Amino acid sequence: MSETEIIYADNAATTRPDPEAVKAMEPYFTTRYGNAASQYYDMGRQAKMALEESRAQLAALIGASPEELYFTAGATESNNWVLHSAALTGKKKHVVTSAVEHHAVLEPLEFLKKHGLAEYTVLPVDSLGRVDPGELKKAIREDTGLVSIMHANNEIGTIEPIRELAAIARDRGVPFHTDACQTVGKIRVDVGDLGVDMLSLSAHKFHGPKGVGALYLKRGTRLAPFLHGGGQENNRRAGTSNVPGAVGMGKAAELSAKHIDDGPRQSAMIEEIWKGVSAAIPRIRRNGDPETRIPNLLSVCVEGAEGEAILGYLNMSGIQVSSGSACTSGSLEPSHVLLACGVPVEIAHGSIRITLGHENPDGDAAKIVAAMPKVVARLREMSVTWHE
Repeated sequence: MSETEIIYADNAATTRPDPEAVKAMEPYFTTRYGNAASQYYDMGRQAKMALEESRAQLAALIGASPEELYFTAGATESNNWVLHSAALTGKKKHVVTSAVEHHAVLEPLEFLKKHGLAEYTVLPVDSLGRVDPGELKKAIREDTGLVSIMHANNEIGTIEPIRELAAIARDRGVPFHTDACQTVGKIRVDVGDLGVDMLSLSAHKFHGPKGVGALYLKRGTRLAPFLHGGGQENNRRAGTSNVPGAVGMGKAAELSAKHIDDGPRQSAMIEEIWKGVSAAIPRIRRNGDPETRIPNLLSVCVEGAEGEAILGYLNMSGIQVSSGSACTSGSLEPSHVLLACGVPVEIAHGSIRITLGHENPDGDAAKIVAAMPKVVARLREMSVTWHE
């Protein structure tokens, strides 16, 4: 099957780098390859200027000041930076997080706990994946040094009440961090409006290159370096600057601001898909909050069919989707997010995540609706447990 026939609907896992972002990067691989820390000659100064221009472009996308943004290798590093710094340098070693966080938050916390460096409390969520602000009020202790709750869930799309949660933490004098990988570039994100102290993001989630991200650090917020070495990023993050990556991310940020208004169209396509598949496939359920969600994501559970099998058959039909987080796609364990929402284990195994982007034409929705019922019917026909 040719690439022109493929429907790519896994934009929560990654997005196609925008050709303009790729073009902007090219000179910094070829003719302007100087080190941004080398300020004694033109090529180094060119790299530094490009780095700072990219920082300003990214800052404009999230309503921050350029000096509040620090380039990293991606949101995983940004998350680890925040969590390790809170555990290793602060006097208050207790962290509050949620049951539906990405593994890039939960795994570092478990590592820190295992080594006696931190304690953490996991807040439950309701059936739609929402954190109750009242639970956060009860969880904050005298020794709480950080609250880290994601902006929108990567598997089910539910947007958390970050403004309210951050305000609760602020009233108690506790810094608040959010992983905003799934919202930056998809919906309007303003760090001042959210009231957060720290925010993580990755370029490849909004049509930038892989391997580069950033951490927003509100002016005045204390955070010790995670990587030690040189004095890059205002002595906060050591390592030779990834100038091409930063340039690509900056350009993608600038372009994403133009595509955010496409959200309602993508949301309408998601509703078209849900309406179609729910009418054609019995015993299918929607996951997450159908109202307060990112516009491009639909998560469903199909009884009587394994999610991985559905993916395989859809792939043969030229439709590329996922069963949840791309970071856990090789795991046989059901999604911890779905289990936290109260989805039974046997149903959670049949999860499918469809995530669109501004590049998906309207007709993709109808094609997905046409293909999914046929795939599910075929798998159920082969399933002994479904017939039982």
